Amino acid sequence: MRVVTFHSDSATGRKGFETAACLLYLAVSCKNKCAKTHAGAGVLQAIKIANQASYSRQGETLNPLKAINFIFGTNGSGKTTISRTVADPTSYPDCAVTWANGQPLECLVYNRDFVSRNFHEQMPGIFTLGEAEAGMIGRIEAARAQIADYQGDVARSENTLGQREDGSGKRGELDRLRAEFETNCWVIKTAHDANFKDAFSGVRNSKEAFCTRLLKEVAENTATLMDIEQLKANAATVFSSDISRHPLIAVVDFSDLLAPEMAAILAKKVIGKDDVDVAQLIRRLGNSDWVRGGLKYLEGASQCPFCQQDVAEDLRSRLDAYFDETYLQDMAAIEQLTNSYAAHGERVIGQLEQVLLTVGEHTDFEKLKAEVERLKAVIEVNKRQLASKRREPSLPISFETISGVSGNISVQCNEAIASITRHNALVDNLGAERRNLTAQIWKCLITQNGALIQKYTTEKSALDKAVNGLTANIASKNAQLAVAESELRSLERNVTSVQPTVTAMNGHLSSMGFSGFKLRTAGDRGELYEIVRDTGESAATTLSEGESSFVSFLYFYHLLRGSNTASGVSSNRVVIFDDPVSSLDSDVLFVVGTLIKRILKEACDGTGQIKQVFVLTHNIYFHKEVSFDSKRGTTCRGHETFWTVRKIGGESRLTNYDHNPIKTSYELLWADVRSPGRSNATIQNTLRRIIESYFKMLGSIDTDQIVGMFDGPDQQTCASLFVWLHDGSHSVHDDLHNSVDQGVVDRYLDVFRRIFEKAGHPGHYKMMMGTQFVENDHTQRVAPDAEAA
Repeated sequence: MRVVTFHSDSATGRKGFETAACLLYLAVSCKNKCAKTHAGAGVLQAIKIANQASYSRQGETLNPLKAINFIFGTNGSGKTTISRTVADPTSYPDCAVTWANGQPLECLVYNRDFVSRNFHEQMPGIFTLGEAEAGMIGRIEAARAQIADYQGDVARSENTLGQREDGSGKRGELDRLRAEFETNCWVIKTAHDANFKDAFSGVRNSKEAFCTRLLKEVAENTATLMDIEQLKANAATVFSSDISRHPLIAVVDFSDLLAPEMAAILAKKVIGKDDVDVAQLIRRLGNSDWVRGGLKYLEGASQCPFCQQDVAEDLRSRLDAYFDETYLQDMAAIEQLTNSYAAHGERVIGQLEQVLLTVGEHTDFEKLKAEVERLKAVIEVNKRQLASKRREPSLPISFETISGVSGNISVQCNEAIASITRHNALVDNLGAERRNLTAQIWKCLITQNGALIQKYTTEKSALDKAVNGLTANIASKNAQLAVAESELRSLERNVTSVQPTVTAMNGHLSSMGFSGFKLRTAGDRGELYEIVRDTGESAATTLSEGESSFVSFLYFYHLLRGSNTASGVSSNRVVIFDDPVSSLDSDVLFVVGTLIKRILKEACDGTGQIKQVFVLTHNIYFHKEVSFDSKRGTTCRGHETFWTVRKIGGESRLTNYDHNPIKTSYELLWADVRSPGRSNATIQNTLRRIIESYFKMLGSIDTDQIVGMFDGPDQQTCASLFVWLHDGSHSVHDDLHNSVDQGVVDRYLDVFRRIFEKAGHPGHYKMMMGTQFVENDHTQRVAPDAEAA
């Protein structure tokens, strides 16, 4: 809304009104060139407010930000928390400010904290560039240009280097390369996790940790390369949770079973004595074994047990003579061999069965068991052969040898013994064995995936080289920048002064009718300001709230062009105005708004020190005043953003808009005037309300005074306008008897425009009409029909 308050009965008020009208007319909107934002100027890109005041732990974020940013919110909604965060981010650890290119600018924040810090009986002086010879000014400008070049070099290098947060530049490439490699490493881990999970201990739940461990092994691992299958087998043992010492198996001696195979008795025909008369018959019949077996039946018998004939008395003695001592010794040898072979076989089989119970995983159990069964079978065959020899000692026999099967068994048992020995040695030195196996596993994996690892390390090396080069260049340029800034500060100290600011501030105070006090320099070196009356006494504690607020604002406004020190007056700045119009009268509020619009234009153009501006307010009128832009359409321009901050459920919420969300009833009335499709039935009421709001209610000028501004026929025309307005505003037209002619509406709209021109406010009319404003030749005007009036 473009409204100004003035008092017609006060010379001072009238003067202030005229000054304000002129300033408003001159405060034109930012040009189209503002559409280009200052993304590379080191401005704020985002502001996050979290866990402060009424903001939630998750927080709210102002993003994106442009050269000009308007934030509207009621008192207590959370505006000052935003300005305080920007003023001192380190005091708000959960909040964050993000700068373009990572280069922060000086932030000047006007809020109540600024006022309480600076508005005292004596205030720090504001140094600005004073008059100096052209050569000195040229050197200062050259130094500023050099600083800008260095800053540009740093910004370009940092842009190429990029930020990990947004994945840009070389740092972003490094992060993406690492992320891809971590994913590939995780595939390796997943493929082998079941077998080697203990070797991966500590890095099994993190891609990053696993990748880091693998790269460390690449650089440091010197273990022996082992076959992957052997490593799996070793891992099953070494990393077993219940691993313990295993008992050694006994060495089985097969010699007692092998020796009988060569016994002569086996092949010997055991028969009786040849010189006995029955020997010839027994040999012819070949039945000495049968005869020997039948001897027991002759004991005490008088008849033959077979043929039932009488037995000769000497038959027994002749038969005993046939089976002499040699025969009996051979039979005893057969008996002894039979018994010992059975005993040795039982012993060996027993030992082997015990081996089968304890050998476990140290040999091929099924193979060993089959060999033992085969040995048992051979022993049984040989035992049957011995039994046959006992029955028929005259028949030669031979053993089935056990040498083959016993040799196989011995080989397996010896291998098992060696395996058990190694196992027990492993158990005795388990810690070292596990470390060694772990190293062998990693060695195997990095060897198997050598091509993948080589590709990553080659690409990373190239990116590291680029990052290091850029980092070194940034450091070098920053060092040069520091030297250049030091030289600029030295130059500025030679030509800066606090006096020009005093003069300018007193000029503003005088132009606004504040004549009861002024500022002057103080301090030993004149480096301070103090507010005094004309009598010279201090006035700081006796100013009204409005006067104090205006002086504080003027002090801040001039600080934007200077510094509290003799150097640094030409540095680039970001400016925040946080409710700068509290306690100000409406005419002073208008001037404050006009001054702020000059700052906005500078930020928009990008031609001065002010690179970015934030305006936070709860005052609807002030918001509309400073945010007005005749070039803006229905959406925001490229250089600006609009936000509201509201407290919802006790929490502050920020909302971004693509248009100016704050509208006033006064502006809506003007929107009806601007609209080509306005209603002729309501235009009279619209015009009346605008004139009453702007002139009568706010300007204290009544209808008669407005009519009195016109002369001759124009005065009658203006008077008829008010009659027409009141008639159309307080009655309803009956289309059967009367209608509002479009020609009449057009003529009275022209009179409406001329009222602003006569009152000395053509700028307000032009501003409110915006793009609908058309230059007009008043000489072609035709007075409205008296009857229509």
